[in-house]
Amino acid sequence: MANRAIIGLETYDEALQRSLAVARRFDAGEPVPEGDYRLNFESAAQLFAELTTKRMQTLETLKAGGPQSIYQLAKRLGRNYSNVHADVSRLMEHGLVEKNDEGRVFVPWDQVEIHLTLGSKAAA
Repeated sequence: MANRAIIGLETYDEALQRSLAVARRFDAGEPVPEGDYRLNFESAAQLFAELTTKRMQTLETLKAGGPQSIYQLAKRLGRNYSNVHADVSRLMEHGLVEKNDEGRVFVPWDQVEIHLTLGSKAAA
């Protein structure tokens, strides 16, 4: 498993070109970079619509606190259980949160990074 989740801006064509470059290196027998989990959005607006302030706060609290129930997480955040459950579900859909065998949710990444370049074509 990769140890980093990298969130950023990348168009479909950019992601395709990056993937093809790695595939060509692999086919040529060249070393390929260690895989990181990448979650990309085509625009900053889309990124911020999906990773809202509340979801980012949920992710940060969960990362710092380790595996816990959604109920415990909601208490730590001082938020309504159903809203935290909805946010955790969305973060799970994005691959940023997982659930262990005991039913506790956690962030499976050593690092979660957000790469955003303002003023670029993708950020428009």
